[in-house]
Amino acid sequence: MIVQRAPAAVLFDRDGTLVLDVPYNRDPAMVRPVPGARAALDLLSAAGIPVGVVTNQSGIARGLISTEQAEAVNRRVDELLGPFAVWQVCPHGPADGCACRKPRPGMVLAAAQQLGLPPDRIAVVGDIGADVEAAAAAGASSVLVPTPVSRPEEVAAAPVVRADLVGAVRHLLAPVGVR
Repeated sequence: MIVQRAPAAVLFDRDGTLVLDVPYNRDPAMVRPVPGARAALDLLSAAGIPVGVVTNQSGIARGLISTEQAEAVNRRVDELLGPFAVWQVCPHGPADGCACRKPRPGMVLAAAQQLGLPPDRIAVVGDIGADVEAAAAAGASSVLVPTPVSRPEEVAAAPVVRADLVGAVRHLLAPVGVR
C-alpha cells in the first residue's frame, strides 16, 4: 500500500478563502478572517508545514487600489493569521496575459521556487475554480472550499472539495485511505 505524504507546504488564496472577501479592499481595518482560518493554520503549524498566500489583485491594474494599499491589507492578513512563509501577488488584470494570474500557474510555481520545493509537494486551497486550475497547471494538488461565489461547475470539477478550511487541512494531513 502506498501512503501519500502530507504536502510539504500549503498555499492559500486570500480573499474568500483566508479572509472575508471585500472586493478591491484597500482598508486593512476591513480584514476579517473567515471562520476556522486560525484553527486550520494552527493545524499546519503544529505539523511543521509552511504556509503561503497566492492572490490575484486585479484592482491594482484597474486603478481601484494602489500597490501600497494592497500591501497594507496583506500586512494586516499576516498580522492576524501569519506569519506566512511566502506571499505571491498578481497585480495584473484579466486581459493582461501575464503568467502569474490564476488560473495560470505562475504564482504557484514562484512560491514553490521560493520555498525550495517541487510543485508536486505543494497543495493550494482556494474558493474558486481558478485556484484549483492554477494548482493543476503547476503540478500541485488542491482543495476547493466553496463559498457563495463558487460556481456549481467549479465545485463539480474540483478533485477535492471540503466544506471549510479545517476540513481542507485535515484532508491534506490525513494519509490515503483515511480521507
